Parts: sequence; structure tokens; C-alpha cells
Amino acid sequence: MRLAFHATPAVSSIHLSETVRGHNGHVIDELIARMAALLGPLQADGDQRRYFHATYQRTTVAVAEQIRRGGFADPGWLERWDIAFADLYLDALEAALAGRRPSRPWEIAFGAPAGLPPLRHVLLGMNAHINYDLPQALVAVISDEEFGDAALVARREADHRAIDGVLAARVAAEGDELARLSGPAPLLDRLLKPLSDLGTQRFLREARAKVWANAIALNQARGQGPDAYATRLAQLEELSAAKVTALQAPGQVLLKLAVTGFGVRLPG
Repeated sequence: MRLAFHATPAVSSIHLSETVRGHNGHVIDELIARMAALLGPLQADGDQRRYFHATYQRTTVAVAEQIRRGGFADPGWLERWDIAFADLYLDALEAALAGRRPSRPWEIAFGAPAGLPPLRHVLLGMNAHINYDLPQALVAVISDEEFGDAALVARREADHRAIDGVLAARVAAEGDELARLSGPAPLLDRLLKPLSDLGTQRFLREARAKVWANAIALNQARGQGPDAYATRLAQLEELSAAKVTALQAPGQVLLKLAVTGFGVRLPG
């Protein structure tokens, strides 16, 4: 996995250079700057991928602020994980922009009809990123040896769950931002908004719990060798792609997700 950053000026109002720094010397505000450099052209072109990208950038700013406030047990590890996680999405986006095929979940999310509401584009991106990328990112920053340390794994899992609080706090704000972009919502959508917000928070928790289980399954496969890992990753890609496809169906998608779930689970 490539952890590279473009030399772009920092755009975030926060500055973490003197407070938190990943093991590779990069800081999260450099990641935010990389996101900003990609967002400009997406917005200029009216590209539907801008909706998820902008949401993700704002969420990354919120995570960075929480790191600075000491909201995680191991802020250095959390930052390394956040960079590894974001890099999987950014690499997929840059591949698509260059005319190359990204992984199947991202290919489906990026290729969704432009006429879908902004919220739907955000959900498609979230689904591909959480279900497919997040287990890979966790395995990338938790070694096989570390997975065998119960106390360490408990701390990592606690920080993984702590992200849920950051995401939950962003739900209402992101909903307002998307409403601003989409214009006035239909009356039914406005009446259902409180339930939709609760449903969003619920399916994020549900999906991330499955992510942790999938990360453990990928780590077990890693211990069996490259072929076993590739097989499990292919299964995860197929399951994630199917979920992204299902999210393009018409209807009250948030309420459906609150019932059927957002995440996927590797068999076995």
C-alpha cells in the first residue's frame, strides 16, 4: 500500500505538525491538504464524486481535531490508521481519474448515475470505503504479532469504536450540508429526518462492528499465506460490491439500511 502525499499547501484551520505525527513522519493535515487538492477539480467539473469526497474531508478534519484533544487511547496509532485508511480511497479515486479501473466496490460507487441525490452518492462512497477499505487498513497497521496481544488488541478496538462518536457527531451537520446542496427536501424526507439520523448512526456502528470481525478474518488469512489472503480479500470485494449495488435501488434508503444493515460479513 502506498502512503504518499502530494506537496500541496495546508488548507485546514487546524495545525497538527507539533502535536501528532504518524510513524512515517506525515501528519493528518497533509492528508487533508491532499484531499483538498483533489476536491477542487471535482467541484470545477461538477463531478458527482465531489459529494463523498467533501464529506470525507470534513470528517477527516473532525478526526484530526479529536486526536489533538486526546480523544483516543493511542493517538499516534490512530493517525497512522487514518492515513492508511484514507490512502486506499484516494488511490482508488486517482486511479479512476486516470482512466484505470479501481476495485469493484469503488468502480460501482464512482460509476453511479450522476442524477442520484447527493446523499446517495455519499452513502455509496461510505459503503465502499467502510466495508472494503477499512478491514484492509486495520490489518495494515496491526501486525500479526500484535493481533496476538489481547491487551493491545483491546486498545486498538476501543479506538476503533471511539471513531463512532466522531462519525455520529457529524451526521446532523453533514445532513444539513447535503440539504443545502440538494435544495428543499420532499415533505416526507423532512418528517423522517430525525429517524434517518438515528438510522445513520445505527448502521455506522453495525458496519464498523462487522469491519472489526472482517479484519480479524483477513489477519487469520494473512497468517496462512498470500494465496489465502487474496482469496479472503476477493470475497470481501465481492460482498462489498454487492452491497454498493443494492444501495442504488430507489426508495427511503436510510430507513431500509436501519433494518437490513449497512455492513458485510465474511463467511466462516
